Amino acid sequence: MPNADTVHERPRTLEEAKAWMLDRTRKRIHPMNNLSYEDTEGVVAQLQGLDPVNWAAAWTAAGEAAFAAGVAAREAGKLEDAKAQFLRADGFFFLGRFPCPNHPDKLASAARERDAYLAAGALFDPPIERVSVPFQGEEGDGDEVVFLLRRPKGIERPPVIVMWGGVDAWKEQMTAASDLALKQGVATVAIDGPGTGESPVKGRPGAEQQFLPVFDWLAARDDLSGRLPGCLGRSFGGYWATRLAHLYPDRIACGVNWGGGAHFMFQRDWIESSRYPDSYLMELVETRMRMLGARTEGEYVDFFERLSLLDAGMLDGPCAPMLLVNGREDKQCPVADIDLLVGHGEPKSVRMFPGGHMGITPQTLPLIIDWTCRMVKERAQ
Repeated sequence: MPNADTVHERPRTLEEAKAWMLDRTRKRIHPMNNLSYEDTEGVVAQLQGLDPVNWAAAWTAAGEAAFAAGVAAREAGKLEDAKAQFLRADGFFFLGRFPCPNHPDKLASAARERDAYLAAGALFDPPIERVSVPFQGEEGDGDEVVFLLRRPKGIERPPVIVMWGGVDAWKEQMTAASDLALKQGVATVAIDGPGTGESPVKGRPGAEQQFLPVFDWLAARDDLSGRLPGCLGRSFGGYWATRLAHLYPDRIACGVNWGGGAHFMFQRDWIESSRYPDSYLMELVETRMRMLGARTEGEYVDFFERLSLLDAGMLDGPCAPMLLVNGREDKQCPVADIDLLVGHGEPKSVRMFPGGHMGITPQTLPLIIDWTCRMVKERAQ
C-alpha cells in the first residue's frame, strides 16, 4: 500500500532530499519518474546543495550531455536512440528548473526543457504539433497561449482531452497521460496551467480564460471532434478543471480534478499546516507564490483565499460531468474538498485511492484516462 503523506516542521536537509529523490525514483513517482535510477543516482551523488545555483548546475550539466547525445544520434540516423536521449535530456532539464524557475539558472533550464521535449516530440509517431493561438487578457498578461497537440494514428476525427498539471508539472510532463489516451483513439492537448510554464496569466480568479481560445481552436478544426473536449487537471490543476466544469458546462465534455482543491485548500489554517508535506521535495510555498504572482507571504495567503469556489458561490450551479480523484491521506491538498464538491450541485463520480497526494498507484492514471476517454467519446460531436 502506498505510504500516507506526513507533514514536517522544516525544509529537508540535503541528505534528506537525496534520500527522498532516490526513493521516489525507485517507485517511479513524480517528480522523479522521468529518469532511470542510474541517471538520477549519478546526479544526486554529486549534488552539492539545494540552492538554485548548485541545484540547476548539477541537473543541467547532465541534460546538456544527453541532449548532445541526442543530436549525434539524430545526425547518424538513429532516430529511436535520438528520441530516447532527448527524453533523458528533458528529464534532466525538468529537474534543473524544479519545482519552479525562481532563479535565472533555473529559468535557463526551463527553456532547455522545452527544447529537449520538442526535439523528442518531433520524433514521435505522429510527431507533436506545437500550436500558438492569440490571447487577449488583462493588462500585463501575455498575448498567446501555447499548447502541444498529439493525434492518434488512423483516426479521422478523434475526440480530444485537454490536460495540464499543477504548480510544477507543466505540459512537457503530460506524456504518460497522453500516451494512454492516444491508445484509445483520443487526441490530446497538453497546456501549461495558469501561472506556470508558458501560460500568459497568473493563477488568479478569471485565469480560466486562457483555455477559451484553445476550446475555440479545437471546435474549428475539421480534423478533430473537438467541440466538447475533456479537461484533465492534475494536482493543483484539478482546481482549474473544477472551475471550468462549473463555469462552462456547455463547452466541455467533462472535468477531472485529480488531487486539486476547491475551498479548504485555500484557508489560512491549511496553508500554514501544509507547508512541508512529505509529498513535496522543496519550495512548495515559493512555487505557489510564483504561480499566484504573490510577492510576499501576506499576498500568498490573500491570493489563495480568493480562489475559493465555495465563497464565489459557484458550486450549486450547473456542472459538466466530473470525476474527483485523490489519496485518502493527502496532506498537500485536503480531501475535505472532495467531500465539499460531492455535497454541492450536480452528482459527481469519485474514486479515492490509498496513500497520499493524488493517490498514486498503478491503477490511478489508467482509471482516470479510461473514464475521460469514455466521456469524450460519448459526447463527441
